[in-house]
Amino acid sequence: DLGNTRVECAETMEMYKTLDPWFGIEQEYTLMKPGRVGEKPTVPLGFNEDGSEPAPQGPYYCGAGSGAAIGRAVADEHKMKCLEAGVKISGINAEVMPGQWEFQIGPCRGIEMGDHLTVARYIMLRVTEKYGCICSFSPKPKEGDWNGAGCHTNFSVTPMLQDRDR
Repeated sequence: DLGNTRVECAETMEMYKTLDPWFGIEQEYTLMKPGRVGEKPTVPLGFNEDGSEPAPQGPYYCGAGSGAAIGRAVADEHKMKCLEAGVKISGINAEVMPGQWEFQIGPCRGIEMGDHLTVARYIMLRVTEKYGCICSFSPKPKEGDWNGAGCHTNFSVTPMLQDRDR
């Protein structure tokens, strides 16, 4: 159990507040087909019903159309619900594996980044209830030669931006 790491983060942000830290987070996730109740799902949305694998990775990334943008209704509704809730969501895109997506949070200043990301994740879990699928934030939700999912951080402070203008 990690405990309340927010307190330590708030202290760190206060210590460096003159640098005006800005964050952007790219949260990848995979929409999964429900499995047995109480067990971790193992089959991503978009994988074939007969158990065979879909076409290899590639055409799904930033794709459009029913054969490529699998789960778009979930991603779109999530984005809209986040905007309605005041979450600083700045974009979405389909990722490399079928049923895999990403949403971007930010730019955010200081500790508010964690708040916006946490609420966005919660909203995603609620939206997937409506669509009968499960959101996995697992780094490797599907074994084999399938893309993993991550959470990438973009970061800058005022001196970095000033250096850019020189």
